Amino acid sequence: MANAMKKTRILVAMSGGVDSAVAAARLHDEGHEVVGCTLHLWDYESAAESGAKSHGRCCAPEDQYDARRTADFLGFPHFTFDRRELFASAVVAPFVEAYLAGETPSPCTSCNRGVKLGELFAIAQKLGAEKIATGHYARIAHETDGTPRLLTGKDPKKDQSYFLYATPPEQLARLVFPLGDSTKEEVRAEALARNLPGAQKGESQELCFVGAGAHAYASFVEKRSQGRARPGPIVDDTGRVVGAHDGFHRFTVGQRKGVGVALGKPAFVTRIEPETATVFVGGEDDLLAESAELADVVLASGITLPLEARVRVRYRHDGAVAKISASASGARVDFENPVRAVTAGQVAVFYDGDRVLGGARISAAKRANRSNADYASSS
Repeated sequence: MANAMKKTRILVAMSGGVDSAVAAARLHDEGHEVVGCTLHLWDYESAAESGAKSHGRCCAPEDQYDARRTADFLGFPHFTFDRRELFASAVVAPFVEAYLAGETPSPCTSCNRGVKLGELFAIAQKLGAEKIATGHYARIAHETDGTPRLLTGKDPKKDQSYFLYATPPEQLARLVFPLGDSTKEEVRAEALARNLPGAQKGESQELCFVGAGAHAYASFVEKRSQGRARPGPIVDDTGRVVGAHDGFHRFTVGQRKGVGVALGKPAFVTRIEPETATVFVGGEDDLLAESAELADVVLASGITLPLEARVRVRYRHDGAVAKISASASGARVDFENPVRAVTAGQVAVFYDGDRVLGGARISAAKRANRSNADYASSS
């Protein structure tokens, strides 16, 4: 943990929010040479183009100023680096493409993996920083041979290890998570007690580049779809057309609100077929999956397949007992009991207790009590 480290220069990623501010303050109190760093990834103006209302989000110009105010208040230097072009190509473009492929992406995972950590380590090298700290609610432990292990954060409501599963060991060895043993309530109270700038700042519940509002996601994707986000039929589980929609990108597997059909019983989106712009609906039992195919598998150091683990199929999922084995696509996860709304594009992360064993992108889900050919996917 941070308080066991020798005094060193640490680059602290600062989003302008409460969490990274408290992380920086704690390291500064411990006597480390803190250097604040904000990555400018997106502009409010860009989000406004999608029709979304502006709200507190990370990595936009206003947040740079909040991060700088915190650094000035605590007395350490702060730098901002423009990475908007990289963010647009590595996160935003794949996000749009995933929705147009009938998937529901996990952009925060992509951002940490493909933008933030890589850029922070490159910047740290230029600035002579030995360690990199973030405000993530996660922890790192070390084996007797020094191998770093990613662990869940103490606060189960804020644990962010899910988004960090693909972090390689050479990066974990240099990462510091000062908030890993704290709860969100403790961090908020500390920010207020320290009178940190922005201590009263609200917590964003939306993606930093999309914005808030009932139709923000759909509007954002549609604007960038180049005509591929088209209307089509809504079909029930018997193959009967029961309605029509304005664009399949407006739906995600498991969705109930806003489906726009009346079947005399609750109707959930069970599958999306982008080739025909068809949205399939059914009952809640039709959402249950007994297995899923996984792609782009990343395993922690020393972990091999097959293995048994608790598998989280989305960020707010508690996890389900499952067996993960190698397959032609990369891996296959077989659940001990059927799991609801396993969705292509989301990430499945494997846990043993509080240890992160690895993870992968879900490419297809096999619904319970259906044939092996009946995989709910975008292809």
